[in-house]
Amino acid sequence: MACPVKPLQLHLILLFALWDVCSMINSGMLFPRESSSREIKELNGLWSFRADLSPNRNLGFEQAWYKRRLAETGPVLDMPVPASYNDITQDPKLRDFIGWVWYDREVVVPSRWVADKNIRVVLRVGSAHYYSVVWVNGVRVTEHDGGHLPFEAEIGGVLRGDPAAPCRVTIAVNNTLTLQTLPPGNIQYLNDPARYPKGYFVQNTYFDFFNYAGIHRSVLLYTTPQTYVNDVTVVTDFADGLGTIAYDVAVAGSASSNASLKVTLTDGEGRRVATATGPNGGLKVVDATLWWPYLMHERPGFLYNMEVCLQVAGARGEVLEDRYTLPVGIRTVKVTSTQFLINDKPFYFHGVNKHEDSDIRGKGFDWPLVVKDFNLMKWLGANSFRTSHYPYDEEILHMCDRHGIVVIDESPGVGIRDIRSFGNASLAHHLEVMGELVTRDKNHPSVVMWSVANEPASEMPPAGLYFETVIAHTKALDPTRPVTYVTNSNYARDKGAPFVDVICVNSYLSWYHDPGALDVISLQLNTQFEEWYGKYKKPIIQSEYGADVVPGLHSDPPVMFSEEYQVMVLRSYHEVFDQKRKQYVIGELIWNFADFMTAQGVTRVVGNKKGIFTRQRQPKAGAYTLRERYWRIANETGLLPPWTKYPCSQLRSP
Repeated sequence: MACPVKPLQLHLILLFALWDVCSMINSGMLFPRESSSREIKELNGLWSFRADLSPNRNLGFEQAWYKRRLAETGPVLDMPVPASYNDITQDPKLRDFIGWVWYDREVVVPSRWVADKNIRVVLRVGSAHYYSVVWVNGVRVTEHDGGHLPFEAEIGGVLRGDPAAPCRVTIAVNNTLTLQTLPPGNIQYLNDPARYPKGYFVQNTYFDFFNYAGIHRSVLLYTTPQTYVNDVTVVTDFADGLGTIAYDVAVAGSASSNASLKVTLTDGEGRRVATATGPNGGLKVVDATLWWPYLMHERPGFLYNMEVCLQVAGARGEVLEDRYTLPVGIRTVKVTSTQFLINDKPFYFHGVNKHEDSDIRGKGFDWPLVVKDFNLMKWLGANSFRTSHYPYDEEILHMCDRHGIVVIDESPGVGIRDIRSFGNASLAHHLEVMGELVTRDKNHPSVVMWSVANEPASEMPPAGLYFETVIAHTKALDPTRPVTYVTNSNYARDKGAPFVDVICVNSYLSWYHDPGALDVISLQLNTQFEEWYGKYKKPIIQSEYGADVVPGLHSDPPVMFSEEYQVMVLRSYHEVFDQKRKQYVIGELIWNFADFMTAQGVTRVVGNKKGIFTRQRQPKAGAYTLRERYWRIANETGLLPPWTKYPCSQLRSP
């Protein structure tokens, strides 16, 4: 097999596309919400699917598969959307496929959407891994570089070009990783003819999770008026019971200069509490109910609704409206040299790291799984998680907003280890990704911190300027939240975190280092904390720690991979955490919430087993250890309703 066509080569292949009938949306990206002026049509379900198995992975472009129904180009499969395609079939070639795959589906579009030229019709893809090109009725409407984040295009012009034609959506997705992508990777050719077939190659990755691919989140059609609310930004504050919401509304469309705006804030019961007019201004809320994290207050996750009503005069003198409602939580975030403050109260992160990963679906969004995970986190007493190692679906952040679960929002900058990944091309892409991430998630009260990378090779000479630029760019995009990248205690501490606001450290003592030696954890962990804090005088989160467990494997005395060993590792870390959280340690996030799939290798037996829950969400002994600890911390530091105050004796493992 030959190496797949690299994404940048597409610009040459697709120069013939008709750009004049569509336009890519470069800003805004408001989460689609229905209102009196907006409608949504979900395109989830079964799509036709075909992998390009040609040696150069370029047959689909050479034969222009997008010009007709995919089923007319050759054999196709049924493929669910959203889902990763890797585990859906019994074909091992598809499970490990690298290159272009193609999806298509014909959609019935309401006739009035097409007939009414005052309606914008937008196609939105929640995420696809990693490079995507989209056509509607054979016309290219957009492309997107990078996974995990949404992209969209206005397609009304295409639909109105041939109103009688069905709306056929074709999406080509390429999961090839290079040294300039996020996450990075590289294609390696194995040219020994005695050992490998001609053209044989492998995709090398620098991260410890499976390279799932496909259309992972919802595909939607939604409408707005031609003059519409394009973006909303809110910044909240409070003092002496008075809550304030500074807002800025961006309007787009031909009549945007003549638009008038009214902003109305209502509480959870629909009562109006504040109003304002104009594209930017402020709302004042007397006796404001603040947004509090789970287990920190008796009423966590309180949200107001801020409705933006845009009005503009139509061509015939009629009044045209666009209405968009944004949930808003009033809260503040501040960092001192020793504390993380939410609403001026010390907040301690006792939570988890997660992956978007499950049986069959891979990284595909799945509501039953999401609801199950939130129930498990609340059962555990977790108040927070990190989106390791990429942005999660927007629906998950909405859940966090409603439930009061605090989020460290991480970019897909995982595995930046090769010196060639610190060049200008990589930096430009990283800045673009951070811009998309902040634009998407800036208004979520649950998101309290931006993490720009995980375990980068920060000791390399080019890395300092690279990350200084990324961090400065992120702070400029959103000065209201602290910024960090997650480092590793083995890296040179004098080059590890000079520009960040919070230090996040991953370490696996008595696992990857001194395996089996439980008695060294206390000394080494104390040394780690003292060196980091002594150097930078910034609060520290233990952002990863843990040990692999084969479920049901027991040993006394504890040995590695047994449930008892994981418990002993956790308890050894916890003893040091309890000493240091009285000083400057502000959090602990276990690795990992649940077992997850990885690439095949001799160090992983059907995936990473560091979860405190199995991949099927069943608790291991470590889950009970953490549950007892997290509820005890919550009872010490929170203001909890009576029904959450459990005595620790009820939480112990049987």
